[in-house]
Amino acid sequence: MSERYIAPSSAIAARMLGGEMMIMSAVDSTFFTLNEVATVIWQSADGTTPLSQIIHERVCSEFDVDSTSALYDANDFVDEMAKHGILIVSDHPIVVSASQEPAR
Repeated sequence: MSERYIAPSSAIAARMLGGEMMIMSAVDSTFFTLNEVATVIWQSADGTTPLSQIIHERVCSEFDVDSTSALYDANDFVDEMAKHGILIVSDHPIVVSASQEPAR
């Protein structure tokens, strides 16, 4: 599998509230409350860091999970968020300008 790069869409509203990341898609008005692992992935989605690196350096180091399981689950999470227009996914680094970044 090739590397995947992820970045937040500009068509969302996202806020951290009480230790939980809440995200709403402007595309289809779906609302998500992210768990701790998904929040780490979300906060690391800069468009230039490969998902596998985020998993290895952030998720596996902060949570007691093996990299194979974590990457499998992360890909499911990314696919779900992309389906709702919340994350942009590419096999190449994504350039996101400061004006396009959503509030985090």
